[in-house]
Amino acid sequence: MQRDLWTSLLLVWITCVQYSSMAPLNNQSQSLQTASAMIPRNRPSEGQRILSRAKRGWVWNQMFVLEEFSGPDPILVGRLHTDLDMGNKNIKYVLAGEGAGTIFAINERTGDIHAMKRLDREEKAEYTLTAQVIDRDTDKPLEPPSEFIIKVQDINDNPPQFIEGPYKGSVPEMSQVGTSVTRVTATDADDPVYGNSARLVYSILEGQPYFSIDQTTAIIRVALAGMDREMREEYLVVIQAKDMGGHMGGLSGTTTVTVTLTDINDNPPKFSKGSYEFTIPEDLGIGKPGGRVKANDRDIGENAKSAYSIIGGDERDVFEIVTDAQTQEGILRLKKPLDFESKKSYNLTVVATNIRADSITGGPYMDQATVKIIIEDADEPPVFTKSAYLFDVHENAAINTVIGAVAARDQDATHSQVRYFIDRHTDLERQFNINVDDGKITLAKPLDRETDMWHNITVTATEVRNHSQISRAIVAIKVLDINDNAPEFATEYEAFLCENGKPGQVIQTISAVDKDNPSQGHTFHYRLEMLNNPNFTIKNNLSMFIYSRKREASVSANIVCLAQSGGMHLKGKSGGISVPKS
Repeated sequence: MQRDLWTSLLLVWITCVQYSSMAPLNNQSQSLQTASAMIPRNRPSEGQRILSRAKRGWVWNQMFVLEEFSGPDPILVGRLHTDLDMGNKNIKYVLAGEGAGTIFAINERTGDIHAMKRLDREEKAEYTLTAQVIDRDTDKPLEPPSEFIIKVQDINDNPPQFIEGPYKGSVPEMSQVGTSVTRVTATDADDPVYGNSARLVYSILEGQPYFSIDQTTAIIRVALAGMDREMREEYLVVIQAKDMGGHMGGLSGTTTVTVTLTDINDNPPKFSKGSYEFTIPEDLGIGKPGGRVKANDRDIGENAKSAYSIIGGDERDVFEIVTDAQTQEGILRLKKPLDFESKKSYNLTVVATNIRADSITGGPYMDQATVKIIIEDADEPPVFTKSAYLFDVHENAAINTVIGAVAARDQDATHSQVRYFIDRHTDLERQFNINVDDGKITLAKPLDRETDMWHNITVTATEVRNHSQISRAIVAIKVLDINDNAPEFATEYEAFLCENGKPGQVIQTISAVDKDNPSQGHTFHYRLEMLNNPNFTIKNNLSMFIYSRKREASVSANIVCLAQSGGMHLKGKSGGISVPKS
């Protein structure tokens, strides 16, 4: 009874198209059919050849079998039948093709085809086979083979699967309702054409009320406005795909989607306190840090970066503030030297401003704080009234003559007394001395301008209470000239004159030099010391020309130059003139 019930449910009868053709009776091919065959009315005797119009059997080409059937007996797929089969026991049905003999078996007498194994449409959806009728005694075919298909009919035996899951998605915080986050995709191995086995409907099992999903397109969207990353950054959403159009009895599969809220610039920087106070020494170097401030931002990445600036306060050009790229702190740095004695504190207004503005929130955001900087007095070295001094002294000045005085003062509040010294590395000959108390420089050894015209020495000033605090100043001493050197001939002169020299002939031109350097230049006056020889004379007061007045025998003369320089007459070198006899 149960077997007959399954047979009635699974057996598929094929609708066929009837057709006819003309053929000799002994070669006539009768097609196989799945219903009762049409028997010819007049059958000719054996060997008789007549031409007649025969009516062929039913045309058919496919059968169906339900997948996953697992009854105790083989399942009947269908029945083959030919017009030649009129109860004749000589008819034999044979089956060939895909699965013939292993998956499908045919009753050679009745033409019934059974499925011998459990079939899975997802493994193979159809089988192509060939049926033929042969003579049982001779094994000769009684008609040409006919090809047909057995299709495996789908049942809903595969749940939807998310092949690419689990998924990750992101959406900016504060996004509007309906903003797309991501899309998921499930696949179903069942037949998408037959029935609803592969028609999927999507829904959210976990993740509401924050997100929603389109049941057809599987696009996940924002469902709740005002989601703040700083409150919660990550959400786990569970998505279900159900086949059979979501109806009861359908199979389902799930996947997870991790949704991350990305940051936007929706938070301002905020100083940890409204006012800061730093103490720095007055000898802090230029460009050195004097303090750090920090404005914290709940945002992350570029949205959390701020730039610092000084927008108010007294003498803003004394300090600058820059951003530490690693810590996002504002570093206060010195731009100009500090002086505790003139200003002991500074008050500044500092602002932190977000670098990036956000298109959603507008921005940029900022915050400000006040900074008080207290200057701490540092023990500084004495300060000279000048960085360099210039003095002059005559070269004939007496020992202990005061040449000049230097002065330095301790700028600190303690106003320590100062002591002065000469750096002897700059005065190896110990030409000068200095008074340690008042800085007066005196002459220690005689001077000679012609030997050293300038003396450059270094003077140091040291605090009495702290000898490590030393400052230095350059002292240049110029030695002034006096007329303390006689003129000299530029070279040793010796002139020769032939005895037939003519009167007025130039014998020698003579010049003189003086090591002194009077401010208005040298003035020389020349004359001859030849008391008993009137044959020579000088023409010109600046250079000496010797003229012969008359011709004589051989004669020689010594010439002495007298030069006037600075109102003094000083004798110079003498030269000789020889007049040989011809």
